[in-house]
Amino acid sequence: MELLIISGRSGSGKSTALHQLEDEGYYCIDNLPVSLLPALVAEASRDAFGHFHGTAVCIDARNAWMDLKNFPDVMASLPSSVTSKVLFLDAEDNSLTKRFSETRRRHPLSNESTPLADAIEKERALLEPISKNATLILDTSQMTIYDLRDTVKQRLVGLDSATMSVLFQSFGFKHGVPRDADLVFDVRMLPNPHWVSSLRLLTGRDEAVQKFLQEQPLTNDLFQDIRSYLDKWLPHYRDGNRSYITIALGCTGGQHRSVYLAESLFSHYQNQLPQVHLRHRELQLIP
Repeated sequence: MELLIISGRSGSGKSTALHQLEDEGYYCIDNLPVSLLPALVAEASRDAFGHFHGTAVCIDARNAWMDLKNFPDVMASLPSSVTSKVLFLDAEDNSLTKRFSETRRRHPLSNESTPLADAIEKERALLEPISKNATLILDTSQMTIYDLRDTVKQRLVGLDSATMSVLFQSFGFKHGVPRDADLVFDVRMLPNPHWVSSLRLLTGRDEAVQKFLQEQPLTNDLFQDIRSYLDKWLPHYRDGNRSYITIALGCTGGQHRSVYLAESLFSHYQNQLPQVHLRHRELQLIP
């Protein structure tokens, strides 16, 4: 059977991810005690659950702290017939604070003696045994609900255990490096279309910007070097039982050069690899 564990700090999007998996045909349970995982696996392995795509469970800091500490041992005790993945969602502290302020919800660990900032930090420590054993970590700081739902669908649903999911993501260094990136390529050495007035308001998806970058000798050299690196090393990541890899390409603002290179690499690999996805963080677009 397939078991997906959804975890993460409060406000990071766990409910959104679980709802998406429910829409995809998973049997979903929210806030299951860690100690009940073996019993759930035994129950969900029965033929009566065969019409579900799999089982998805949300485990968070509302659990007993000792159960959270024992999470690695509990997972190791599950039968070998269980194919398990752990998705850990997180976000920057200021993003989590803003989300709680906007929704006016109370953090599950906050009280009269524990302010929100302290609760957010305490939750990070409590969930460390899960985050350290995560199959995939997603930073949702700059994701919309729709971004997250699409990402869960693309990267978790229908992924064979022997298949590695590859995500090409563009970003702007001035907004910070994606915390969930596995490989980061800095493309700021390329000529910047931002300084061409007619291109400034366009993006790397526009033909005029693409033509400008294609005319620069450095662009093709950089593309070929990145491609050669990936051609050599992606098979080794896959053979090392890696299920997911995020390849981030960054320029200054995440509008032109990084977008163009991410698009180019996605186009090159989408017919060569079984699971290839594309995201432009600063454009807030999901292809």
